[in-house]
Amino acid sequence: MDQHTRCTWARTSLSIAYHDLEWGVPVHADNILFEFLTLEGAQAGLSWETILKKREAYRQAFVAFDAARVARFKPAQVARLLRNPGIVRNRLKINSTVGNAKAFLAVQHEFGSFDAYVWSFVGGTPRVNRRRALRQVPSQTPQSDALSRDLVGRGFKFVGSTICYAFMQAVGMVNDHTIDCFRYEQIAKIAEQGPLSNIRLQAPAAGATMGRRG
Repeated sequence: MDQHTRCTWARTSLSIAYHDLEWGVPVHADNILFEFLTLEGAQAGLSWETILKKREAYRQAFVAFDAARVARFKPAQVARLLRNPGIVRNRLKINSTVGNAKAFLAVQHEFGSFDAYVWSFVGGTPRVNRRRALRQVPSQTPQSDALSRDLVGRGFKFVGSTICYAFMQAVGMVNDHTIDCFRYEQIAKIAEQGPLSNIRLQAPAAGATMGRRG
């Protein structure tokens, strides 16, 4: 029997798998950062569980989140996505993903990588918080406000401060596991190892997961 104490938002098989394997692990690979940015934006107005169930379909629809390929999507490809039941068929969100891919490439060109750009908002090092309960976790912070403003200025869409903070939690820019959670210390130790630019935890199988939570 599983005796682990977890953050209280992790209740379903999908959210537990994501919580235990991915949430809060520092991410430095650009394609994964683009994946999280896309999925967090897709969640707007929906439950995270809905996005978790569609995650594999998103990977297929957006060619493993290869920003260079997504940026070249033509209207016919967007039209096909609007008929794809595996993803959120919202024209604004789909168009924003294509537009965001173009903005993402511009950031890579300017900074060398999206990783170098986005991690600069926390000084390149994860911010380790000490939350005792889910209610203490904010929906946004000055850092997510700054990231949101800058992304918007660069042409990104669906990047409000709340979405940005969920993204920051997801990719390990902040450790918001509550201190009683078994992953709190584990994530802190992983963060101490430095950038994991070439490491990706094995993607969960179709039934498994991702994002913020609460």
